[in-house]
Amino acid sequence: MDSAEINRLQWDERAPAHANSPDYYVARFAQDPAFLSYVVQFDLPRLGDIAGLRGVHLQCHIGTDTISLARLGAHMTGLDFSPAALTEARRIAASAGADVEFVEADVYDAVSRLGAGRFDLVYTGVGALCWLPDIHRWARTVADLLQPGGRLFIREFHPMVWSLDDERDDGLLVVKYPYFETPEPDVFEDDSTYVETDVDFKHTTIHVWNHGFGEIIGGLLEAGMELTALDEHRSAPSETLRGILVRDDRDEWHLPDRPERLPMTYTLQARKATR
Repeated sequence: MDSAEINRLQWDERAPAHANSPDYYVARFAQDPAFLSYVVQFDLPRLGDIAGLRGVHLQCHIGTDTISLARLGAHMTGLDFSPAALTEARRIAASAGADVEFVEADVYDAVSRLGAGRFDLVYTGVGALCWLPDIHRWARTVADLLQPGGRLFIREFHPMVWSLDDERDDGLLVVKYPYFETPEPDVFEDDSTYVETDVDFKHTTIHVWNHGFGEIIGGLLEAGMELTALDEHRSAPSETLRGILVRDDRDEWHLPDRPERLPMTYTLQARKATR
């Protein structure tokens, strides 16, 4: 079984649990037509006006960020390789009254499934890139999806976070895992997930890769993208370092002591060159 299939099995199993967890606020999307996911709320000052844009959300999972972007006026398509996740995404969108198209495909097949040069906006949310073995191929996919002048918007976990030992209980920040992309994945056994749930999971193996900033930005530049903004943040929307972080009133997690020591996430924006 290859890495993509191994990872898909664990996402298929976790998608219903995520949709039923209070941490995704699914009921609020149905109850409040103005509600936006906290991930999208965090980046509203950077997103700007996206009304009328044709957008695609790569690795959209259960679609709450995709629906939020649609509520901001973008014509959104969500793409994910997990059929179980898309079942939940379509259900949530229907209950929220959101007009979003959801397509099942691997991110590397996005251009063949959706068409080249079709979009004004490619959006990728937190916790997506670590599942991809080749960041340069991802960057080419992003560029090929966009029309000239089209925009990439991504908020993601900082590669420094993924390199840290997340099993320590002494509060120390210790580098344990690769910072740079490696040919073979790091393989972990994890029977938990990042939201509140009492579900017992059977598919516990995951294959992940880290990608350094130079690899991410370099891949985008090589693909014909121009970097337009880069912000590093001291917080993240989930508890990646369990037992170390604290939660704030914006639903973000950060170090309780001197949070300036560690960039938790970043927001990157780029445009496809017009020449």
